Amino acid sequence: MAAVFETLRRHRGPITLAVLLVTATAAYWISAHKFDARRPDLFYLADAFLHGRLWLERAFGPHDVVLVGDRVYVPFAPFPAIAFVPIVAVLGPGVVAEWQPLLNAVLAAAGLGACWWMLARIGVASIGDRLWLTVLWGFSTAIWFTTTRGGVWHTGHLVASILTFAGLVEVFGRRRPLVMGLLAGAAFLTRPPVLAALPLWAWAAFPEGWRHRLGSTVRPIAGVVLGFAPAAFFGFWYNWARFGSPLESGYYLAALPAFLEAQRAIGLFSLAHLPMNLDLFLVRLPRLQAEFPFFRPDGLGMSVLLTSPGLLYTLRAPFRDPRAVALGIAFVLVLIPNLLYYGGGWLQMGYRYALDALPFAIALAGMAAARGGLPWWAKALIAFGVAVGIGGVYWAYNLV
Repeated sequence: MAAVFETLRRHRGPITLAVLLVTATAAYWISAHKFDARRPDLFYLADAFLHGRLWLERAFGPHDVVLVGDRVYVPFAPFPAIAFVPIVAVLGPGVVAEWQPLLNAVLAAAGLGACWWMLARIGVASIGDRLWLTVLWGFSTAIWFTTTRGGVWHTGHLVASILTFAGLVEVFGRRRPLVMGLLAGAAFLTRPPVLAALPLWAWAAFPEGWRHRLGSTVRPIAGVVLGFAPAAFFGFWYNWARFGSPLESGYYLAALPAFLEAQRAIGLFSLAHLPMNLDLFLVRLPRLQAEFPFFRPDGLGMSVLLTSPGLLYTLRAPFRDPRAVALGIAFVLVLIPNLLYYGGGWLQMGYRYALDALPFAIALAGMAAARGGLPWWAKALIAFGVAVGIGGVYWAYNLV
């Protein structure tokens, strides 16, 4: 028996991770399995790719599609559909659409696994601290609500987070330029705002002492560019083949409700949208009520200080370390296009567009924990955010 306990102790990291992934997958599936988003566009786009088409043969909703004659184009970035090609080829798009809650649960859990891996690479030695910070990402951000709701709007967040965490594993690990470029390209074809993190991936590939040998930066930059180039060329070709312009993704052409169409008319990206998005991201609060879950969001957004207060721990990151500064810059750069975007993210719990940038914040929290351990107050804030997230699952089914 003593030998068994010793084995468990020596392997407590992998065992904890395995239990976390199984539990998280179950929790996500339980949260999502009764919700039908009725928007399996990406699975049918994968099927279209298999049949040599770039368009769907029918629309699955009146909005967020581009109609050109009898062709229905999906404006959302295509990499998730490309990733789904194998499973759609085997099972068919209809079956995969029925299994979407389970697929989303697996994707969300994979994001937790990638987050855990990143924290280990950063040097968070405490298994408990690593678990707390992984829970911060998986159950105290909009990723939980996003997983529950599913649909064409949300799948990209799940896939992009996996790719971004994988990139950060490289930043704190082998720093292979080609790998970081490939991951950046796939992430760009999933959630375009993450393109703004490209300078981080290039900088992370620089060798030690590069300031004294500027010529030594050419090769790593070329490696990142080489890895990113196939995604860039494919994205430009994909847009041109559908709409006749390499720069037209379809977002400006998509059918929208009247109130969003009025917002888009101001500009796809505009400073005019900044006050609205800052309100949704930082300020917007729910209405309190007497019955469970004791608050009612409006569905437009909710302050990250309420949904994810544990992120305040990122302020303890060692910003004298250039890597922490680079992560902070990447966080801001990726967040900026989202804050300037017209959409706002409706329907949501929290501010889902921030999910593009939050992996960099989790990495900052990991750097802080690696240096000094996770204090009790940070754990308390994470626990509070999880409680809010539980209420978010309720409202995923009850917000109109």
